[in-house]
Amino acid sequence: MVDWERVQELRSRGLDWSDIARDPKVDFHPDASAGSPGRALRALYHRTGRRSLEASAASAAPKKVRKEEAEHKWNLMRVGYLLVPVVGVWFILAFAAPSPIGLLVPAIPYLALGLAGAAFILIYALWRRTEGRRWTPVYRTTVVGGVVLGLLLSGAIGLSGSLIFGCPYLPPSSSLTPGPGSGWETGSIAAWQSGGKPVVFEYAATWCPYCSASSWAIYKALSEFATVTNIQTSHSASNDVYPGTPEVVISSLSLGSKNGNLPGVELQAVEDTSGVDGTLPATGSCYQQAYVSAYAQGIPFLVVNGQYMHVGSLVSPQNLSTWNYAKEPTNGTTTVLNSVNSETGKPWASVESAAWRLMAIIAKSLGYNAATVGTLATDYGWSSATKAGVTARMS
Repeated sequence: MVDWERVQELRSRGLDWSDIARDPKVDFHPDASAGSPGRALRALYHRTGRRSLEASAASAAPKKVRKEEAEHKWNLMRVGYLLVPVVGVWFILAFAAPSPIGLLVPAIPYLALGLAGAAFILIYALWRRTEGRRWTPVYRTTVVGGVVLGLLLSGAIGLSGSLIFGCPYLPPSSSLTPGPGSGWETGSIAAWQSGGKPVVFEYAATWCPYCSASSWAIYKALSEFATVTNIQTSHSASNDVYPGTPEVVISSLSLGSKNGNLPGVELQAVEDTSGVDGTLPATGSCYQQAYVSAYAQGIPFLVVNGQYMHVGSLVSPQNLSTWNYAKEPTNGTTTVLNSVNSETGKPWASVESAAWRLMAIIAKSLGYNAATVGTLATDYGWSSATKAGVTARMS
Protein backbone atom coordinates (compact mmCIF):
# COMPACT_ATOMS: atom_id res chain seq x y z
CA MET A 1 0.00 0.00 0.00
CA VAL A 2 1.42 3.35 -1.03
CA ASP A 3 2.60 5.59 1.80
CA TRP A 4 1.00 8.83 0.66
CA GLU A 5 2.48 10.83 3.53
CA ARG A 6 5.95 9.83 2.30
CA VAL A 7 4.93 10.84 -1.22
CA GLN A 8 3.80 14.23 0.05
CA GLU A 9 7.08 14.69 1.95
CA LEU A 10 9.20 13.92 -1.13
CA ARG A 11 7.10 16.24 -3.29
CA SER A 12 7.73 19.03 -0.81
CA ARG A 13 11.46 18.45 -1.31
CA GLY A 14 11.11 19.03 -5.07
CA LEU A 15 11.69 15.44 -6.28
CA ASP A 16 10.07 14.45 -9.58
CA TRP A 17 7.55 11.64 -9.81
CA SER A 18 10.07 9.14 -11.22
CA ASP A 19 12.39 9.56 -8.24
CA ILE A 20 9.47 9.38 -5.83
CA ALA A 21 8.25 6.12 -7.42
CA ARG A 22 11.70 4.58 -6.94
CA ASP A 23 11.84 5.44 -3.20
CA PRO A 24 11.48 2.10 -1.32
CA LYS A 25 9.63 3.77 1.55
CA VAL A 26 6.88 4.90 -0.80
CA ASP A 27 6.16 1.20 -1.42
CA PHE A 28 4.80 1.70 -4.97
CA HIS A 29 4.73 -1.42 -7.20
CA PRO A 30 3.12 -0.65 -10.58
CA ASP A 31 2.03 -3.27 -13.08
CA ALA A 32 4.45 -3.94 -15.92
CA SER A 33 1.81 -2.73 -18.37
CA ALA A 34 1.51 0.63 -16.60
CA GLY A 35 4.46 2.12 -18.44
CA SER A 36 6.51 4.79 -16.67
CA PRO A 37 6.34 4.28 -12.85
CA GLY A 38 6.44 8.05 -12.32
CA ARG A 39 3.44 8.72 -14.55
CA ALA A 40 1.55 5.78 -13.02
CA LEU A 41 2.21 7.07 -9.47
CA ARG A 42 1.14 10.59 -10.41
CA ALA A 43 -2.11 9.33 -11.91
CA LEU A 44 -2.81 7.20 -8.82
CA TYR A 45 -2.09 10.16 -6.55
CA HIS A 46 -4.64 12.37 -8.31
CA ARG A 47 -7.23 9.56 -8.28
CA THR A 48 -6.92 8.32 -4.70
CA GLY A 49 -3.80 9.58 -2.91
CA ARG A 50 -4.86 13.17 -2.43
CA ARG A 51 -8.23 12.14 -1.01
CA SER A 52 -6.47 9.74 1.39
CA LEU A 53 -4.21 12.51 2.70
CA GLU A 54 -7.14 14.86 3.16
CA ALA A 55 -9.04 12.20 5.08
CA SER A 56 -6.03 11.53 7.33
CA ALA A 57 -5.60 15.23 8.04
CA ALA A 58 -9.29 15.59 8.87
CA SER A 59 -9.18 12.69 11.35
CA ALA A 60 -5.96 13.95 12.97
CA ALA A 61 -7.27 17.50 13.48
CA PRO A 62 -9.74 16.66 16.27
CA LYS A 63 -7.05 14.69 18.11
CA LYS A 64 -4.74 17.70 18.00
CA VAL A 65 -7.51 19.98 19.18
CA ARG A 66 -8.33 17.59 22.01
CA LYS A 67 -4.66 17.51 23.06
CA GLU A 68 -4.42 21.29 23.11
CA GLU A 69 -7.66 21.53 25.08
CA ALA A 70 -6.35 19.00 27.61
CA GLU A 71 -3.15 20.99 28.08
CA HIS A 72 -5.12 24.17 28.78
CA LYS A 73 -7.08 22.44 31.53
CA TRP A 74 -5.74 22.56 35.10
CA ASN A 75 -4.31 19.08 35.39
CA LEU A 76 -1.87 18.02 38.09
CA MET A 77 1.16 18.78 35.93
CA ARG A 78 0.05 22.32 35.18
CA VAL A 79 -0.66 22.92 38.88
CA GLY A 80 2.90 21.77 39.66
CA TYR A 81 4.36 24.03 36.97
CA LEU A 82 2.53 26.97 38.60
CA LEU A 83 3.18 26.22 42.28
CA VAL A 84 6.93 25.55 42.02
CA PRO A 85 7.86 29.03 40.69
CA VAL A 86 5.30 30.80 42.92
CA VAL A 87 6.58 29.24 46.14
CA GLY A 88 10.19 29.18 44.90
CA VAL A 89 10.31 32.93 44.23
CA TRP A 90 8.56 33.65 47.53
CA PHE A 91 11.02 31.40 49.40
CA ILE A 92 14.09 33.06 47.86
CA LEU A 93 12.88 36.59 48.62
CA ALA A 94 11.67 35.69 52.13
CA PHE A 95 15.03 34.08 52.88
CA ALA A 96 16.89 37.14 51.61
CA ALA A 97 14.61 39.52 53.55
CA PRO A 98 13.18 37.80 56.68
CA SER A 99 11.50 41.12 57.35
CA PRO A 100 9.24 42.30 55.89
CA ILE A 101 8.76 39.59 53.21
CA GLY A 102 9.33 36.59 55.46
CA LEU A 103 7.47 38.02 58.44
CA LEU A 104 4.03 36.60 57.58
CA VAL A 105 5.34 33.19 56.48
CA PRO A 106 9.04 32.54 57.33
CA ALA A 107 11.25 31.01 54.66
CA ILE A 108 12.52 28.44 57.15
CA PRO A 109 10.75 26.11 57.72
CA TYR A 110 7.31 26.94 56.26
CA LEU A 111 8.11 28.14 52.73
CA ALA A 112 10.84 25.51 52.43
CA LEU A 113 8.27 22.82 53.24
CA GLY A 114 5.81 24.39 50.80
CA LEU A 115 8.42 24.38 48.05
CA ALA A 116 9.21 20.72 48.73
CA GLY A 117 5.49 19.89 48.51
CA ALA A 118 5.10 21.78 45.22
CA ALA A 119 8.16 20.03 43.78
CA PHE A 120 6.74 16.65 44.82
CA ILE A 121 3.45 17.41 43.01
CA LEU A 122 5.31 18.33 39.81
CA ILE A 123 7.65 15.31 39.92
CA TYR A 124 4.73 12.95 40.57
CA ALA A 125 2.75 14.46 37.67
CA LEU A 126 5.72 14.14 35.31
CA TRP A 127 6.24 10.54 36.38
CA ARG A 128 2.59 9.69 35.74
CA ARG A 129 2.62 11.28 32.27
CA THR A 130 2.50 8.34 29.87
CA GLU A 131 1.50 10.14 26.67
CA GLY A 132 1.86 13.62 25.26
CA ARG A 133 4.66 16.08 25.82
CA ARG A 134 5.88 17.14 29.27
CA TRP A 135 6.90 20.62 28.08
CA THR A 136 4.66 22.64 25.78
CA PRO A 137 3.97 26.34 25.18
CA VAL A 138 1.04 26.09 27.61
CA TYR A 139 3.28 24.79 30.39
CA ARG A 140 5.95 27.34 29.56
CA THR A 141 3.38 30.13 29.90
CA THR A 142 2.24 28.64 33.20
CA VAL A 143 5.80 28.73 34.60
CA VAL A 144 6.24 32.35 33.52
CA GLY A 145 2.92 33.19 35.15
CA GLY A 146 4.06 31.44 38.33
CA VAL A 147 7.23 33.54 38.49
CA VAL A 148 5.23 36.74 37.98
CA LEU A 149 2.65 35.67 40.59
CA GLY A 150 5.43 34.85 43.09
CA LEU A 151 6.99 38.29 42.59
CA LEU A 152 3.63 40.02 42.98
CA LEU A 153 2.70 38.02 46.09
CA SER A 154 6.00 38.49 47.92
CA GLY A 155 6.20 42.12 46.79
CA ALA A 156 2.71 42.84 48.13
CA ILE A 157 3.60 41.26 51.48
CA GLY A 158 6.84 43.22 51.69
CA LEU A 159 5.25 46.55 50.80
CA SER A 160 2.30 46.11 53.15
CA GLY A 161 4.60 45.09 56.00
CA SER A 162 6.93 48.00 55.42
CA LEU A 163 4.54 50.80 54.49
CA ILE A 164 1.44 49.88 56.49
CA PHE A 165 2.86 48.22 59.60
CA GLY A 166 6.29 49.87 59.65
CA CYS A 167 8.28 46.64 59.71
CA PRO A 168 12.05 47.08 59.23
CA TYR A 169 14.14 45.52 56.50
CA LEU A 170 16.30 42.76 58.01
CA PRO A 171 18.85 40.65 56.13
CA PRO A 172 19.07 36.86 56.60
CA SER A 173 20.75 35.49 59.72
CA SER A 174 23.49 34.05 57.50
CA SER A 175 24.67 37.62 56.81
CA LEU A 176 25.35 38.36 60.49
CA THR A 177 28.95 38.32 61.71
CA PRO A 178 30.17 37.02 65.07
CA GLY A 179 31.00 39.42 67.89
CA PRO A 180 31.56 41.47 69.83
CA GLY A 181 32.02 38.87 72.54
CA SER A 182 30.85 35.31 72.92
CA GLY A 183 27.31 34.69 71.71
CA TRP A 184 26.89 38.14 70.17
CA GLU A 185 26.29 38.77 66.48
CA THR A 186 26.11 42.00 64.54
CA GLY A 187 24.82 43.06 61.15
CA SER A 188 24.67 45.99 58.76
CA ILE A 189 21.17 47.00 59.81
CA ALA A 190 19.57 50.41 60.33
CA ALA A 191 19.69 51.53 63.97
CA TRP A 192 16.63 50.83 66.10
CA GLN A 193 16.17 53.92 68.23
CA SER A 194 13.40 55.85 69.94
CA GLY A 195 13.74 59.58 70.53
CA GLY A 196 17.47 59.36 69.81
CA LYS A 197 17.91 56.55 72.36
CA PRO A 198 19.13 53.10 71.32
CA VAL A 199 16.47 50.48 72.04
CA VAL A 200 17.35 47.52 74.24
CA PHE A 201 14.85 44.79 73.37
CA GLU A 202 14.57 41.67 75.53
CA TYR A 203 12.45 38.62 74.61
CA ALA A 204 12.30 36.19 77.51
CA ALA A 205 10.20 34.43 80.18
CA THR A 206 10.38 34.48 83.97
CA TRP A 207 10.13 30.67 84.15
CA CYS A 208 13.31 30.29 82.06
CA PRO A 209 16.46 29.81 84.22
CA TYR A 210 18.74 31.15 81.48
CA CYS A 211 16.59 34.27 81.23
CA SER A 212 16.65 34.61 85.02
CA ALA A 213 20.44 34.45 85.22
CA SER A 214 20.82 36.88 82.29
CA SER A 215 18.41 39.36 83.88
CA TRP A 216 21.05 40.50 86.36
CA ALA A 217 23.50 41.57 83.66
CA ILE A 218 20.71 43.35 81.76
CA TYR A 219 19.50 45.10 84.92
CA LYS A 220 23.02 46.23 85.86
CA ALA A 221 23.80 47.55 82.37
CA LEU A 222 20.52 49.48 82.22
CA SER A 223 21.07 50.96 85.70
CA GLU A 224 24.40 52.42 84.56
CA PHE A 225 22.73 54.37 81.73
CA ALA A 226 19.44 55.29 83.43
CA THR A 227 17.70 55.52 86.76
CA VAL A 228 15.82 52.26 87.27
CA THR A 229 12.68 52.03 89.39
CA ASN A 230 9.93 49.49 90.04
CA ILE A 231 12.45 46.71 90.64
CA GLN A 232 10.73 43.37 91.17
CA THR A 233 12.55 40.12 91.88
CA SER A 234 11.42 36.53 91.41
CA HIS A 235 12.88 33.16 90.42
CA SER A 236 12.66 30.67 87.56
CA ALA A 237 10.35 27.65 87.48
CA SER A 238 10.91 24.95 90.07
CA ASN A 239 10.29 22.16 87.55
CA ASP A 240 12.96 23.26 85.04
CA VAL A 241 16.73 22.84 85.01
CA TYR A 242 18.49 25.04 87.58
CA PRO A 243 15.17 25.39 89.45
CA GLY A 244 14.46 28.59 91.35
CA THR A 245 17.23 30.69 89.75
CA PRO A 246 16.95 34.22 91.20
CA GLU A 247 15.99 36.97 88.77
CA VAL A 248 14.98 40.56 88.18
CA VAL A 249 11.73 40.86 86.23
CA ILE A 250 13.04 43.02 83.37
CA SER A 251 9.59 43.80 81.96
CA SER A 252 8.63 45.47 85.27
CA LEU A 253 11.49 47.99 85.18
CA SER A 254 10.88 51.67 84.56
CA LEU A 255 13.73 53.77 83.17
CA GLY A 256 14.34 57.45 83.69
CA SER A 257 17.13 59.79 82.66
CA LYS A 258 20.25 59.85 84.81
CA ASN A 259 21.08 63.25 83.47
CA GLY A 260 18.76 65.39 81.39
CA ASN A 261 21.55 66.13 78.90
CA LEU A 262 22.36 62.46 78.27
CA PRO A 263 20.37 60.27 75.86
CA GLY A 264 20.35 57.05 77.89
CA VAL A 265 18.52 54.01 76.55
CA GLU A 266 14.97 52.82 75.97
CA LEU A 267 13.92 49.41 77.25
CA GLN A 268 11.41 47.26 75.38
CA ALA A 269 11.00 44.02 77.30
CA VAL A 270 8.57 41.29 76.26
CA GLU A 271 8.46 38.56 78.90
CA ASP A 272 6.10 35.76 79.72
CA THR A 273 5.34 36.15 83.42
CA SER A 274 2.79 33.35 83.71
CA GLY A 275 5.33 31.03 85.30
CA VAL A 276 4.10 28.21 83.03
CA ASP A 277 7.13 26.38 81.73
CA GLY A 278 7.45 26.57 77.92
CA THR A 279 5.08 29.51 77.37
CA LEU A 280 6.51 32.23 75.11
CA PRO A 281 5.36 35.86 75.14
CA ALA A 282 3.55 37.70 72.34
CA THR A 283 5.38 40.63 70.78
CA GLY A 284 3.85 44.09 70.88
CA SER A 285 4.94 45.57 67.56
CA CYS A 286 6.01 44.68 64.04
CA TYR A 287 9.55 45.79 64.86
CA GLN A 288 9.77 43.36 67.78
CA GLN A 289 8.21 40.50 65.82
CA ALA A 290 10.55 41.11 62.89
CA TYR A 291 13.64 40.53 65.04
CA VAL A 292 12.11 37.54 66.82
CA SER A 293 11.11 35.90 63.52
CA ALA A 294 14.43 36.63 61.82
CA TYR A 295 16.99 35.90 64.52
CA ALA A 296 15.54 34.47 67.77
CA GLN A 297 16.31 30.77 67.89
CA GLY A 298 15.45 30.53 71.57
CA ILE A 299 15.25 32.58 74.76
CA PRO A 300 16.57 34.75 76.17
CA PHE A 301 16.94 36.90 73.06
CA LEU A 302 18.47 40.36 73.31
CA VAL A 303 18.78 43.13 70.71
CA VAL A 304 20.68 46.40 71.18
CA ASN A 305 20.17 49.30 68.78
CA GLY A 306 18.83 46.87 66.18
CA GLN A 307 22.39 45.95 65.23
CA TYR A 308 23.63 43.66 68.01
CA MET A 309 21.88 40.36 68.76
CA HIS A 310 22.44 37.74 71.45
CA VAL A 311 20.62 34.41 71.65
CA GLY A 312 21.07 32.38 74.82
CA SER A 313 22.16 33.03 78.34
CA LEU A 314 24.44 35.97 79.15
CA VAL A 315 25.18 34.43 82.57
CA SER A 316 25.25 30.74 83.46
CA PRO A 317 22.42 29.93 85.91
CA GLN A 318 24.71 27.40 87.51
CA ASN A 319 26.84 30.29 88.84
CA LEU A 320 23.84 31.59 90.80
CA SER A 321 22.66 28.21 92.13
CA THR A 322 23.88 29.03 95.66
CA TRP A 323 21.11 31.64 95.94
CA ASN A 324 18.28 29.72 94.26
CA TYR A 325 14.86 29.51 95.83
CA ALA A 326 15.35 26.05 97.33
CA LYS A 327 18.51 27.08 99.19
CA GLU A 328 17.65 30.71 99.92
CA PRO A 329 13.83 31.05 99.74
CA THR A 330 13.76 34.21 101.85
CA ASN A 331 16.71 36.36 100.85
CA GLY A 332 18.40 34.72 97.83
CA THR A 333 17.28 37.31 95.31
CA THR A 334 17.96 40.11 97.78
CA THR A 335 21.52 38.88 98.26
CA VAL A 336 22.14 38.84 94.51
CA LEU A 337 20.52 42.27 94.03
CA ASN A 338 22.61 43.88 96.75
CA SER A 339 25.78 42.26 95.39
CA VAL A 340 25.12 43.51 91.86
CA ASN A 341 24.22 47.03 93.03
CA SER A 342 27.34 47.31 95.19
CA GLU A 343 29.60 45.54 92.67
CA THR A 344 30.96 43.28 95.41
CA GLY A 345 30.65 39.63 96.39
CA LYS A 346 30.33 36.33 94.57
CA PRO A 347 27.06 37.01 92.73
CA TRP A 348 28.55 40.14 91.18
CA ALA A 349 31.65 38.19 90.17
CA SER A 350 29.38 35.90 88.12
CA VAL A 351 27.56 38.80 86.45
CA GLU A 352 30.14 41.55 85.92
CA SER A 353 31.73 40.34 82.67
CA ALA A 354 28.39 39.99 80.86
CA ALA A 355 27.16 43.31 82.26
CA TRP A 356 30.28 45.15 81.11
CA ARG A 357 30.03 43.57 77.63
CA LEU A 358 26.44 44.74 77.33
CA MET A 359 27.41 48.21 78.55
CA ALA A 360 30.18 48.40 75.96
CA ILE A 361 27.68 47.54 73.20
CA ILE A 362 25.27 50.22 74.43
CA ALA A 363 28.15 52.70 74.57
CA LYS A 364 29.05 51.90 70.94
CA SER A 365 25.42 52.43 70.00
CA LEU A 366 25.64 55.89 71.59
CA GLY A 367 28.69 56.70 69.46
CA TYR A 368 31.46 56.17 72.03
CA ASN A 369 34.67 54.21 71.53
CA ALA A 370 37.58 53.06 73.69
CA ALA A 371 39.18 56.51 73.50
CA THR A 372 36.08 58.36 74.70
CA VAL A 373 34.72 55.87 77.22
CA GLY A 374 36.33 57.91 80.02
CA THR A 375 34.02 60.83 79.23
CA LEU A 376 31.09 58.44 79.19
CA ALA A 377 32.05 56.99 82.57
CA THR A 378 32.30 60.46 84.11
CA ASP A 379 28.99 61.63 82.61
CA TYR A 380 27.09 58.60 83.87
CA GLY A 381 28.96 58.28 87.18
CA TRP A 382 30.50 54.86 86.77
CA SER A 383 32.84 53.25 89.27
CA SER A 384 36.50 52.87 88.32
CA ALA A 385 36.07 49.08 88.05
CA THR A 386 33.11 49.46 85.69
CA LYS A 387 35.00 52.03 83.63
CA ALA A 388 37.95 49.66 83.28
CA GLY A 389 35.70 46.67 82.52
CA VAL A 390 33.78 48.49 79.80
CA THR A 391 36.92 49.99 78.27
CA ALA A 392 38.47 46.52 77.96
CA ARG A 393 35.40 45.34 76.02
CA MET A 394 35.10 48.29 73.64
CA SER A 395 37.39 46.74 71.02
